[in-house]
Amino acid sequence: MTGGQRMSRKHQKTIGARLAGASRVYRARVGAELAPLGIHAGQEGILLSLSEADGQSMTALAASLGVQPPTITKMVGRLATAGYVERRNSETDGRQANVFLTARGRKVLAEIDRAVASVEARAFEGLDGKDEKRLLRLLRKVAKNLGTAEDVAPEDDAGAQA
Repeated sequence: MTGGQRMSRKHQKTIGARLAGASRVYRARVGAELAPLGIHAGQEGILLSLSEADGQSMTALAASLGVQPPTITKMVGRLATAGYVERRNSETDGRQANVFLTARGRKVLAEIDRAVASVEARAFEGLDGKDEKRLLRLLRKVAKNLGTAEDVAPEDDAGAQA
């Protein structure tokens, strides 16, 4: 990279650059762990969301994952082709489709949990339980500071390893 293209040292130390970098590497690791299952990084979010509330509309899935509806449509289509989910017309609104886990989708949830746990364990190497919990609390606080209370789950750090 030339000087104009290179990120300044000052910018590299910003919270935005650090969060973006950590997020990029995290997603790549999760993607590598999920690849043998035929699941791309990000698709696991749909499956996990459906495991908590099966039969969600595409709009609800998009909102819960913070992505645009066309993105959900594409991701659900790929998951349906792979046999992890199925779309069914809504019983109350013919224009709306609801998404349900298939038996294959329910079966893969434990493998997704293992893949994410493996990446989380690697991410937390060298940190003790208190540091892990503190980091999660601090990230939640940063998210709250930058968004609204509705943007962040109230107990998104409850699963921190002790």
